[in-house]
Amino acid sequence: MARYLRRQGYRVNRKRARRLMQKMELMAIYQKPNTSKPHPEHEIFPYLLREVDIQAPNHVWCSDVTYRKGFLYLIAVMDWHSRKVLSWRLSNTLDADFCVAALKEALAKYGKPAIFNTDQGSQFTSFSFTQVLKDAEVKISMDSKGRWMDNIMIERLWRSLKYECIYLHAFETGGEARKGIDKWIRRYNEERPHSSLDDRTPHETYWNLPSDKLGGMMEGGFHLKSAPKLSNHWGPLLYKLRIKQSVILRLDRGIQNPLERLDSPIESEDDNLYTRTLFN
Repeated sequence: MARYLRRQGYRVNRKRARRLMQKMELMAIYQKPNTSKPHPEHEIFPYLLREVDIQAPNHVWCSDVTYRKGFLYLIAVMDWHSRKVLSWRLSNTLDADFCVAALKEALAKYGKPAIFNTDQGSQFTSFSFTQVLKDAEVKISMDSKGRWMDNIMIERLWRSLKYECIYLHAFETGGEARKGIDKWIRRYNEERPHSSLDDRTPHETYWNLPSDKLGGMMEGGFHLKSAPKLSNHWGPLLYKLRIKQSVILRLDRGIQNPLERLDSPIESEDDNLYTRTLFN
């Protein structure tokens, strides 16, 4: 503004322009990052998770809103114990409607938790949001002011999502963003093991399924568990999975071109080494 006024012939610096804009209550229109601003007339609930040992799914759910600057807002509902994303929504406005929709979807699909934890954002303190939880007889917990650590599980989800998906793709439209985020969340829930979950995925932990280290679909719909003996088809498997260890192992055996002689068998010791390098 100060630069614009100087081009119009007014002798004004930045401080004067700021003071006059504040006096006239003028401000730039842009998407503000504070998604946790409470509403002065909404009820604030106490934080209930101090010294609580969360050892089972549906004991505690948590939710939060994040955003991509100048673009869209994203809410996710997560099960605290399993880290499973139960539902999520995108919106171009920061109102409560898309938050309520995500909450209702999670309740319809997965039942209800004992405690639901959020920050003090106006979307979560709104009557429409809290009433859904009260009707379902869910205890409402809210972070202390300025305490992002109180909702650490979903904050970690945002970090991973942003660095592994959003920052790597230049989404031009909401449809592109929705498609990319959906793909990432599906992979996060069903394919990504967590060391804190004994190397199980959030989906396996939530449903108390055994760890499926040899699971997953390969290209062409070929399932590893239905594969013949690994030593007889070692080359094609490695080629399909594009595992760098395949080249290393085959070069160690003196094969100059690791993409040739793919049907050649290998020793069982190499089989074990292949399994360790791929799944550990």
